[in-house]
Amino acid sequence: MAMDVELRHLRYFVAVAEELHFGRAAQRLHMAQPPLSQAVRQLEEAVGCALLSRTSRSVRLTPAGEAFLDRARRTLHNVARDVHEARSIGRGEAGVLNVGYVGSVMMTLLPDVLRRHLDEFPGVQLRLHESFTSRVVEGLLDGSVDAGVVRDAEPVAGLEASPLLTERFVAVVPAAHPAAGGSSASVLELRDDPFVSPPRSAGPRAYEKPMSICEEHGFRPAVAHEATHWLTILRLVGAGLGVTIAPECVRTIASPEVRCLDLPGTRVRSEVELVHREGEPRPMVAAFERVARAQAQAHAHAQARRDA
Repeated sequence: MAMDVELRHLRYFVAVAEELHFGRAAQRLHMAQPPLSQAVRQLEEAVGCALLSRTSRSVRLTPAGEAFLDRARRTLHNVARDVHEARSIGRGEAGVLNVGYVGSVMMTLLPDVLRRHLDEFPGVQLRLHESFTSRVVEGLLDGSVDAGVVRDAEPVAGLEASPLLTERFVAVVPAAHPAAGGSSASVLELRDDPFVSPPRSAGPRAYEKPMSICEEHGFRPAVAHEATHWLTILRLVGAGLGVTIAPECVRTIASPEVRCLDLPGTRVRSEVELVHREGEPRPMVAAFERVARAQAQAHAHAQARRDA
């Protein structure tokens, strides 16, 4: 008969058991007393024994009622918890979210995105995976990554990209370089220098954009050294092993051994995007995208104020 027990029967029984008075329990439940009494009798019939001992003057729990009260409370608590958890997952407020990202976005808006997401969705467990743009894309395609924050990614069938941030490129040269005395330089001043660059395998478009800046001025630089992280690249430049063209965010990690120089007239920009699978149904991914877009807007407004 347990299948005939409904949650309302448990709620009604708990109210009567705690009040030990049908009238007060009915008031607490905002219902009339007769249907309350009827529901408790139905519960006792389903259980197969009396849960309450009633007299004209008092109501008290039977031994079976004492034991059943604890279980009824536990059941109602578990159901409420499960409903809350399901609702949270449905709203994108709980679960595990795998986020792939390229290291350079840690020098721009990603820390603020993560901080804001943590504030708004403390029930979501973020699992972060630092990698190259190409590998983040692979993770999105094979399902190991749910959302990616990438730089200068190629369009990929099955993936949807949302722009977050556009950055200028800067020249990075050793402090002893002939062009290091000013705040800006012409790309032609780098023509005879070896270049230090991320590998092409990290992302073909990200690799080619700095090259295209040089090609607009009539040369393609010779890449003498490759490194996977911008901090390493800047250290190699500072050691005198070459120069590089990098997204402007590298200014935040520039040491005294290097100079970051504006490149006036350069139209090519580096683009940071949020990428996820097309038709992604999970609210958790959509929530992360909303936070990222909002933070990107705030970042753009702050940059505009600084440039004004």
